[in-house]
Order: sequence, then structure tokens, then C-alpha cells
Amino acid sequence: MGAASPAMWAGLVLVALLAASGPASSAAGLPRFAEAPEYRNGEGCPAPVAGAGVCDPGLVHIAMTLDAHYLRGSMAAIYSLLKHASCPESLFFHFLAAEGGGAPPVADLRAAVAASFPSLRFEIYPFRADAVAGLISASVRAALEAPLNYARNHLADLLPRCVLRAIYLDSDVLAVDDVRRLWETRLPAAAVVAAPEYCHANFSRYFTEAFWNDPVLGARVFAGRRRAPCYFNTGVMVIDLRRWRVGNYRQRIERWMEMQKEKRIYELGSLPPFLLVFAGEIEAVDHRWNQHGLGGDNVFGSCRPLHNGPVSLMHWSGKGKPWDRLDAGKPCPLDHTWRSYDLYIGENDSSSASGPSRSALSSSAAW
Repeated sequence: MGAASPAMWAGLVLVALLAASGPASSAAGLPRFAEAPEYRNGEGCPAPVAGAGVCDPGLVHIAMTLDAHYLRGSMAAIYSLLKHASCPESLFFHFLAAEGGGAPPVADLRAAVAASFPSLRFEIYPFRADAVAGLISASVRAALEAPLNYARNHLADLLPRCVLRAIYLDSDVLAVDDVRRLWETRLPAAAVVAAPEYCHANFSRYFTEAFWNDPVLGARVFAGRRRAPCYFNTGVMVIDLRRWRVGNYRQRIERWMEMQKEKRIYELGSLPPFLLVFAGEIEAVDHRWNQHGLGGDNVFGSCRPLHNGPVSLMHWSGKGKPWDRLDAGKPCPLDHTWRSYDLYIGENDSSSASGPSRSALSSSAAW
């Protein structure tokens, strides 16, 4: 055999590099993740409609955001949703990703998701920060000021018009039940959003004294609504996108954000404008679908237990995120449950699917 040419050597080097990277490798600049197991539909799942694509009426539409810091959480959330779904092939994910401003390129995010979930049905929608940048006010925590936190207000504008309903989920959630049960939540004609309500919470604390003392604001804002206003967490919502579009709800939310720029009526990021528009008007969902607050408060992020009652979805809302606490060697007890869905491959782990994340995949999760 003759000597190899420079082109041949280059090809051999490229093959070697690709082999070394393995299927679990992510796009450059992003964390690496293992490939998750494949999950298939069980009996009784709707047959796909030929050629319908994203408009297939049998699909369950799930919307989430994707960004560099929370990508690890998003990957665990996706894995948990697929693992516990009775019809995983019927799930369609709609990811909203920041565009520009140092955010990872959409192509890199797409490659990372596809590498871990080769059969996943999904689309990524770029979201420009300038769509909301002029509306965002300072919050109690800098992370709450990120423009991507407000992308859910634009869901109805970004998703195809044939998508009539979507479940919006934060990136720090973990499903331990079949999400189709949440999808099938009944929304009466008067409701646009369904979510767990927490009427024991002190609703007044989400707004400033200036708001409550204003002669045209305060309690008058919520007069005449379906029910007394209660706190609800926007990290888990079923949204009727058709009614949202007809009612121009993004503009309604943004009017409150504009008022906030003129007079400070709230302190906490993207939640209060949602409450101002929807509190007292949403359809209540069982609390099992948002066992929230597992990340502690917005300042200290201390450990918190589950609330009493059944659990279908766990939510690490608050400052403390399970991946950060695990990496710091200071996990809370429930963070170990999240870890069993963690696909992340650390710098000191193997670049193949045989690393610690892979061993977690082969073990039985606690849920």
C-alpha cells in the first residue's frame, strides 16, 4: 500500500475526531449531554395524520425556553416528560431561544437537543431581546430580568396558527406523571389559562403599597372577575392560544409593563403582569401539577420539601437550581431525584455514553 496523501490523512483525522466526540457530544460552547433512551407510544395512542406535521390534531404541544445556563435543566425536563408519557411520540416541543446578545446560536441548540433526543419532534423559535427590552424593569434578582423570561408572552405570535393549545413549562421542572393528563385539562369558554392556584398565599405582597393605595388601581383592578384573585405560578400553564390571540393578551400584559416603567407597582419580574391580567380568571388545576418552590426563595435558595399531597410535576422555582447545588456539593434532598434525569456529562466524565449520566439513565428513577 502506498503512502497516504495529505487529503487522506486529513480525512482520517476527521473520522477520529468524530468518533472521539461520540453521539453524546454537544455543539461547541455548550455543555455535553448523553443520549437519552428511546421511548415509543403505547397502545391507544393517536395515529399520526399523514402530512399534517406540527398541525396534527393528535399532538401534545409543550413550550419551553432554551438558553445556555438553563439548558441542563431543560434537557432533564424533556427526558422526564418522555419517560413518563403514555404517548411520547405524540409530544411536540416548541423551544423559544434568545437571539443575539451573546446567546448560543440556534443551530448549536438544535444540534444539542437532537444529539440527546434523536427522535424528538421539535422546533426552535428565535426570540429577539429587543422585543421586550424596553419594557423590563429592575427586579429583586438579576436573573428575573432576562428577556427570555418574557418570551412566553409571545407564544401565540411565534407558534404556528394551527397550534391552538400549548402547555408552557419552565426549564427547572421534572415530570413524574403522564403530561397528557395535564394537556386534557378542560378550559371553559371564559378561561384562557389553566394553572394551579395558591389562594392561601398573601396575594397583596406581589404588588407595592403604591399600587394598593392608588385610587384607580389596587382592588379595583380585580373587581368583577370570575373569582377572587389568587396567586398562581406561571412556570406551569395550559394556554388556549386561539383565545389568547383573539383577546390580544400579550398587549394587555405589556400595558401593565409600561405602567410599571412610569410608577413602580410591583417588584418581581415577569410574574406580576400575568397576575394583573389573569388572577381571578384562570381555570384552577390540581396542585399536583406544580409542586413549586423547591428552589427556595429568590434570595437564599434554601432547601424546601414537597407540599402535602400527590405529585405529578416538581418545580425548582426560586434561586436554588438542582444542577448548581449538585455541582457545588451542597444538594438538597429532592435534588437527588432530579439527578436521576440529568443527562449532563461533566468535564471529568467520559465523552461517551458510559459516563455517570449514563449510569443514572439505566437505574430506576424514584418516580
